[in-house]
Amino acid sequence: MLLSGVMPYTFRPAVESDIQAITDIYNASVVVGGATADLTPRTLDQRRAWVESHKPPYGVFVAESEGGQVIGFGSLSVFYDRAGYDGVTDLAYYIAPAWQGRGAGTFMLDNLLREARARHMRKACGIIFADNAGSIALMRRFGFTQFGLMPAAATDSTGTMRDMSYWYLDL
Repeated sequence: MLLSGVMPYTFRPAVESDIQAITDIYNASVVVGGATADLTPRTLDQRRAWVESHKPPYGVFVAESEGGQVIGFGSLSVFYDRAGYDGVTDLAYYIAPAWQGRGAGTFMLDNLLREARARHMRKACGIIFADNAGSIALMRRFGFTQFGLMPAAATDSTGTMRDMSYWYLDL
């Protein structure tokens, strides 16, 4: 269902050698604000532990440019740690600043949804700052439904209090 045609990117599971790039991309989002409720950058060891915590059917994946540079990463994570929620994944993705607006987010979301279906997930959920126009547009573009809005729910690294929007897609 790739919506924007053929992209010059590749998608694959993250490996140990990707953790520095994953950390750098994530920390760029932390510093700028507006995409994560982490208030301070994460260390390499913290990101490594996060990647390693994703046991099948969950996982962390990267998108690479034609030249092999990691330009983004995404994850299929546990939505809620009760067995009755098995098959529901919390989906998230981050794109390196230089690659934003170049189709990498669309590519990443499309491939994360393919992975979720291949791993027999039944629902994908996204929790997004309500003013993150780019991610909200992607949720809508891929057919996600907004199922909630929590006003003034989280602060980002800039000290801005933000509303959280909650999205789901039946897979």
